[in-house]
Amino acid sequence: MEGSRLRRGSPGPARLRTVPIAVTPEGFWCCPSPAALHKSLKNPYHHGGGGGAGHKQPPPQQHKPPSAPPSKAPSVQTASPVTDEPAPVVEQQNQLAAEAAPDRQQEQQHKICVGFGRPETSDLTVMLYEKEGIAVRMSVHRDVLCQSSVFFAERLAGGHGPPAPSVEIHDCDNVEIYVETVGLMYCDEAKHRLLKQSVSRVLRIMKVAELLGFHACVKSCLDYLEAVPWVGDEEDNVVSSIWHLQSKDYGVSPLLKRITSDNLNSPSDTLANIMEMVLTSTDDKGRREMKALVLNLLKDSSHCADGSSNICSEMLYSSCRGCLDRLRQLFAGASEEDFSAKVTRQITLETDNLLWLVEILVNQRIGDDFVAIWTSQTELAELHAKLPAASRHTVSCITARLFVGIGRGEVLPSKNTRLLLVQVWLQALIDDYSWLQCSCRSFDRKLVEEGIGQTILTLPLEDQRSILLSWLGRFLKLGDKCPNLQWAFEVWWRRTFVRPYVNEAEAGNVLLSDRSSS
Repeated sequence: MEGSRLRRGSPGPARLRTVPIAVTPEGFWCCPSPAALHKSLKNPYHHGGGGGAGHKQPPPQQHKPPSAPPSKAPSVQTASPVTDEPAPVVEQQNQLAAEAAPDRQQEQQHKICVGFGRPETSDLTVMLYEKEGIAVRMSVHRDVLCQSSVFFAERLAGGHGPPAPSVEIHDCDNVEIYVETVGLMYCDEAKHRLLKQSVSRVLRIMKVAELLGFHACVKSCLDYLEAVPWVGDEEDNVVSSIWHLQSKDYGVSPLLKRITSDNLNSPSDTLANIMEMVLTSTDDKGRREMKALVLNLLKDSSHCADGSSNICSEMLYSSCRGCLDRLRQLFAGASEEDFSAKVTRQITLETDNLLWLVEILVNQRIGDDFVAIWTSQTELAELHAKLPAASRHTVSCITARLFVGIGRGEVLPSKNTRLLLVQVWLQALIDDYSWLQCSCRSFDRKLVEEGIGQTILTLPLEDQRSILLSWLGRFLKLGDKCPNLQWAFEVWWRRTFVRPYVNEAEAGNVLLSDRSSS
């Protein structure tokens, strides 16, 4: 492999610099990275350059020769040590470069110029010009490139004149990938040559192969991508790189089947199946972990935010109604005499399922209707008072979550629904409050009390008065066993006694009428 670089201020031929030969473990040659090329030119010992009287040459080192390229691959020629007189191979390459580049000044502007192949045995020169200032001269074989690449076949079509001695490709994004792609034209099976490459590099090779019309290489890259795992952001890169190939005869369907499905109903059916399996599970650890996983996945995904939102909503509400029906049956069939731990276990499972579904509804911003459904469960609220607190208190977790959702603005039920929620379920929540604080690890007292207070303060002032006065009587008897709504009581107090907005408005209207009459 040979390279040349112009001396500053010297209009003559560039002095030769040797650069590292890059032969892959698979046996075909490729261009070193631009960083390696620049580094080799900055190291004077590596070039064999500069032989002044006071210059000390490094001792010769034995380099392990690279693995031999395949039989069809062109050989890689290293440059001779730098001398004052160019070698015959150098003169021949300079002559070919002059023929390949009519505008010699354009080639001289490149910082690095390296060469591949043996000019004496090749019949074609390919010049690659990169934007970063690297030029690569490739001595290759016309028949190999024409058989493999539509691009080279069209550029080298015979016509009436003599065959073109060279082909130039300007503004290459990465000459390293271009060189490697051309090297793959000398391989019988490109797919096996890609085995040790990364997904990102294969995508770059595929892009260049598509530009060159190297269809066999594009197919080999697709076969490679279909078989290897995709890690991290590689999936998005692969999809964006192959999506436009669907209209071409490359056979990308096997690759796209990894991310798409022909069954249009499969996402909703699969989600329903997952929900059913989680809801019917009886292992505490498995249920807990899978509920957290599905909840986070639904929170991050947009499945229920597109055209399938109605299906998602219907499925969730159907599951909620099933849990409520089973919960009513458990409450109705229980009595103080024959109440067993098994019934308590079943009630806990159903309320835990219902609480999980409510969390999904709230996160998906479709929980307004459930608040109305919950406020209509008057029978369940009446049966709630007949069961021991140890068995029933988990039901109040659902009420607490709805209060928190209203206080945060996550659900927006109507005024009548908010009032019914307080009237039907607040007393049951107060009765279970001490149990909730002791037995529920996820219970956040401060958050729940803020949600209850905010919900009450969204009601008309008269409703606020009656609810908060009733709460005051309970708090004076129970203390910490009752929600502390003092801050909400203070807000209501200021609205009623400190700043009566209605009276101020009426006084202002009277004052305006008096001024107009006078």
